[in-house]
Amino acid sequence: MDFRILGPVEARRDGDWIALSGSKVHTVLAAMLLAHGRVVSDSRLGALLWGWDPPVTASAQIYTYMSRLRKLLGDEVEIVRRQPGYVLRAPGARIDVVEFERLDRLGRQALRERRYADAQALLTEALGWWRGPALSNVTDFLLEAELPRLEEARMLALENRIEADLQLGMHEQVTAELTGLVAEHPVRERLRAQLMTALYRCGRQTNALQTYSMSPFQPHVEA
Repeated sequence: MDFRILGPVEARRDGDWIALSGSKVHTVLAAMLLAHGRVVSDSRLGALLWGWDPPVTASAQIYTYMSRLRKLLGDEVEIVRRQPGYVLRAPGARIDVVEFERLDRLGRQALRERRYADAQALLTEALGWWRGPALSNVTDFLLEAELPRLEEARMLALENRIEADLQLGMHEQVTAELTGLVAEHPVRERLRAQLMTALYRCGRQTNALQTYSMSPFQPHVEA
């Protein structure tokens, strides 16, 4: 069984996509996968499904979503009632966010130990688990609660992979990528510093200084 949340929330069995209908069912599944085997309380599920104003029938609706998921996912997955909520157990299942976090952790360790080729390979593999914006078919309430953390983890992994690239002398190869990333994320200082380093090593000192001068953190001096 494969579960994916780093993109649209999906479940697959032996490579075949399992049809999960509606953002509410996707939200419930994603919330339990993100809990990493811990109980997700009814109150948290209610907040992720309906925000601050859950309906009076919230508990019954959550029960219905859980029953639907049990039927769709089959015997390989256990969804168990544990007060004050539910827990999902899927021994042997592959979950993309778990794989991403594992490889990211190993990549960061390799970077600290100056094993730059290992770090580059591990972090590239970690980032390969992303298929687009995470959680793209869940409720806005779950997005607001979880997407910033996931996106920050992705950006840190990307910055660390670029750091490994630079340590391996790949400044020419990453310059174009960094230029786009700095334009997309102008307030991430580490990316800007990495672009400056890459430009400098490419012999483009003037461009490196221009990159520095365009930083939003530079003080504004009145003429």
